Amino acid sequence: MATPSLNRQEEAGLRELVGRRLADGRVRDEPGGRRVQVNLRESPLDWLRSRSLVDARQYEAGERLRGDYERAALGPRVTMRWDGAPRGAKGVPGDPSGGQVAAKARFDAAVAAVGPGLSDILWRTVCANEGLPAAEKALGWPARAGRLVLTLALDRLAAHYRLNV
Repeated sequence: MATPSLNRQEEAGLRELVGRRLADGRVRDEPGGRRVQVNLRESPLDWLRSRSLVDARQYEAGERLRGDYERAALGPRVTMRWDGAPRGAKGVPGDPSGGQVAAKARFDAAVAAVGPGLSDILWRTVCANEGLPAAEKALGWPARAGRLVLTLALDRLAAHYRLNV
């Protein structure tokens, strides 16, 4: 049975493409770097930033946490990895876990700095890409309480990273 495709109106509702600059591996609004298209509906944090509901400092803190989460490969796996072992100098197999272990340690330290009451909403929205309404519902919170708690969590995270953006 074929999967039904989205019509153009449904597809347009899932996308909000804007032009940005890619510099140093990060998408920024600053000049320089390569021009790329970014879907603002892809990440709840991007969505909040595009509507000025989180500031640049909070956004940068969230992106750092998400980067460590991705580098540590903490997300769920659908299947086994079939790619070959990474190679180090002179074709000798390298240690694939060195960077992952360091990223996991940074992630754990950041989540611990945020604290147990705030880290739930932070993980759900920044790392798991859950929208705020879904995260609020899953946590049993009233509507629109998540954004306030998320901004507090992002402030603590920015203080942990010592950001002064």
